[in-house]
Amino acid sequence: MALPIATIEKIIRKAGAYRVSKGAAKELSEFLEDWGVEIAQEAMRLAEHAGRKTVKSEDIELAIKRL
Repeated sequence: MALPIATIEKIIRKAGAYRVSKGAAKELSEFLEDWGVEIAQEAMRLAEHAGRKTVKSEDIELAIKRL
């Protein structure tokens, strides 16, 4: 798991939760990591299609819109 549980707990609290279980934070962390990988893979394809090796912020933005 690459995303720190404390950071995920902060995100859930920012959404309005008063208390957050470790299990809830772990589940959200796993989902966000999987989703992030999908976005990054799509962004890589877009960069390659544009003839670049570097993934730019525009690639990430477009990947998010496409997914």
